[in-house]
Amino acid sequence: MLNNNIKTSLKNIILICILFFLNSCNNMTLMHPKGEIGLEEKQLILIAIFIMLSIVIPVISMTAIFAIKYRESNKKSIYLPNWTHSKKIEYIIWGIPILAIIFLATLTWRSTHLLDPKKEILSLNNTLKIQVISLDWKWLFIYPDYNIATINEIAFPKNVPIKFNITSNSVMNSFFIPQLGGQIYAMAGMNSILHLISNSTGIYKGISANFSGAGFSEMKFIAISLSDQHAFDLWIQNIQKSSKKIKNMQDYLSIANPSINHPIEYFSEVKPNLFHDVINQFKHSHNI
Repeated sequence: MLNNNIKTSLKNIILICILFFLNSCNNMTLMHPKGEIGLEEKQLILIAIFIMLSIVIPVISMTAIFAIKYRESNKKSIYLPNWTHSKKIEYIIWGIPILAIIFLATLTWRSTHLLDPKKEILSLNNTLKIQVISLDWKWLFIYPDYNIATINEIAFPKNVPIKFNITSNSVMNSFFIPQLGGQIYAMAGMNSILHLISNSTGIYKGISANFSGAGFSEMKFIAISLSDQHAFDLWIQNIQKSSKKIKNMQDYLSIANPSINHPIEYFSEVKPNLFHDVINQFKHSHNI
């Protein structure tokens, strides 16, 4: 009977471990950043974890040690029924957490200003502008300087700063490319600004990090970091060959109809100021 209980416990522990590591697969992309902002955020996460573990591990360890040392069956422990107070212990159990909180507060204040999504990224390269509209349940990307648009795919040269202007056509979503860092909400009638940069070539996954309805789980896109401006120009030229166009609001509203697991699409022409027209549908426009 005892062996069966042990086997059952081991199976449960193994199952929990498997579920934990599988659940961490997507989250671990944060620990493999490919951009300047992502690297800063990774460092911030690791520092915060280290500080918190410096408190949690000693507390858990002491709990286990005290429980074993002062158990009822341990006759060697000294029993002190009249002991009530120790300034040394008070200083330790209150001092260390207070110092940790002060450190984390300072770190948070500094990183909040350093990683402000509206803060431009300094670079010798010109900033690439991409306008983002979250639809149900897909992403529409507009390149205003090239008069083209895509659905569920963006591309950019590495080491080129990107300025994203982000809004929503309906409910709130959250624009997030985990390996490049940063996450900001897409809200109807608002223009959210996010600056990112990629430091290496690759294909990165983009998602909505905010539940927004039936198609939320399939609301994904790909972000392609290209080797140089020439590769990016070729990508632009390929889109300009597309026969699909967004000439007016009627075309846009047709695209905005809800769809799930929408395929990648290219549009060789876009109505001027479409991004701002979408924002103006909702009366008020704000920058955040």
